[in-house]
Amino acid sequence: MSALQKAIETCITEITGTAFVVADRNGIGGGCINETYRLRGNDGRSFFIKQNAQRLLPAFEAEGHALDAMLKTKTIRVPAPVGTCHADGQAALVLEYLAMGNGRSGNWETMGRQLARMHRHIAENHGWPHDNWIGSSPQINTPGPDGIRFLAECRLGPQVEWARKRGLALRDAEALMERLPDLHGNYVPQPSLLHGDLWAGNAGFLDDGTPVIFDPAAYYGDREADIAMTEMFGGYSPAFYEGYNAEWPLDPGYRIRKQLHLLYHTLNHYNLFGGGYGSQAESLIASLLRS
Repeated sequence: MSALQKAIETCITEITGTAFVVADRNGIGGGCINETYRLRGNDGRSFFIKQNAQRLLPAFEAEGHALDAMLKTKTIRVPAPVGTCHADGQAALVLEYLAMGNGRSGNWETMGRQLARMHRHIAENHGWPHDNWIGSSPQINTPGPDGIRFLAECRLGPQVEWARKRGLALRDAEALMERLPDLHGNYVPQPSLLHGDLWAGNAGFLDDGTPVIFDPAAYYGDREADIAMTEMFGGYSPAFYEGYNAEWPLDPGYRIRKQLHLLYHTLNHYNLFGGGYGSQAESLIASLLRS
């Protein structure tokens, strides 16, 4: 038995109050950053484990805090965090194990409604008590009451700076920043509790059809940011958007402003992976300046 597995057993035992001894381990694919697997105990209980180098322990702790905040809203299902641990240069995040399936017809609408209810949880400020990560990139979460300033200084600004260091010109970025108030018009972003990285790969359904979202990069921010991310890489079922708008209709200006939030994630993908994401970011800026 590895030192980390022993630490995981101790973590689960201490936090749940019931002794946990690993009976078997099964790998689970789908992640591109962490090693992921299911641990089943000799008492039949199962837990989902994310494992990586110990230097990434703060990222696991941040994810646990985010899941706990989302769980407390009692709106949409997320895997409950159990705890974190580390040993021999490795760290682990221990989560509730959820059996994922294909879901049933109509549940995309339920997911939309439930996400809207989570977004109804409003904070005083945009941001988060601490910085966290979007993928493996730092995500700046300095709290403040102004959503447009938060978008400029904590989301777009840092990504533009990092992209320029990688060689992307982004000559019109400053012009776009100056236009942010105009693009928002009379719309005032409220600091909603957000998942933060809600592409299609971070949502699914339990075997019984219950909607689930996972792998958050949570913060309080404009709810349009979450909805925009659902439209990246193919988008969700139309029923999702019908359900969301039935619960809390989006402002008509979202159709244009969603490009701002897609720009954030496109720049992040450029900073992580390079390639064609740079030209996509330039195109988004040009489109927004024409709006």
